[in-house]
Amino acid sequence: MASTADPVGPAERIGVFLLDDHEVVRRGLRDLLDSEPDLCVVGEAANAREAIARAPAVRPRVAVLDVRLGSSADGGDHEGIEVCRELRARLPGLACLMLTSFDDDEALFDAIMAGAAGYVLKQINGSDLVSAVRTVAGGRSMLDPGATARVMARLRGPQPSVPVELERLSPREREILELIGEGLTNRQIAERLFLAEKTVKNRISAILSKLGVGRRIQAAVIAERIRDRRAAE
Repeated sequence: MASTADPVGPAERIGVFLLDDHEVVRRGLRDLLDSEPDLCVVGEAANAREAIARAPAVRPRVAVLDVRLGSSADGGDHEGIEVCRELRARLPGLACLMLTSFDDDEALFDAIMAGAAGYVLKQINGSDLVSAVRTVAGGRSMLDPGATARVMARLRGPQPSVPVELERLSPREREILELIGEGLTNRQIAERLFLAEKTVKNRISAILSKLGVGRRIQAAVIAERIRDRRAAE
């Protein structure tokens, strides 16, 4: 008779990669995640160079990345965000969950634009962190409404120009992008435009590709920039 102690087989577990420059933190994260039946730490690193070299080889589904590696004087400030950007370029299906000791709006904004799927403080309790890993592994964003609101407020300051890739979007795709910026779900967009939900999903995938971004929230950021630019004209 099959054992019920471990209902999820090793191949079905969510592979997680850890990046933190403190060994004690990595050990604690590993113990926490490995104790869950559906999670498995497949690799870890203490610095950016190790992470970029090791993570692609083990192909994790989620990477938990410390935002700050080393001291600011050593150039480690926000270095984890650069790791996120590099790993996402090499592993497009990877979900990056940024972990930080500081509530830093600048880092939050940069993490989103680097393609991070979530951003949590190290003060988070263990069960919530496990839940966050599962959330981003499932393709969902781990950003609370307050964090999203702060990012959108950040956009209202001086910003670089709208990406030239926007010119590649069809009129219908631009219309969908505007609705993404309003926070509508795929189903709500489909109802608004009288389209099938699957059609909307396919259109959004095309929009993300043309804009050169990997996350829906990045597209929402671009839509917000466009809206603010039009309001200022």
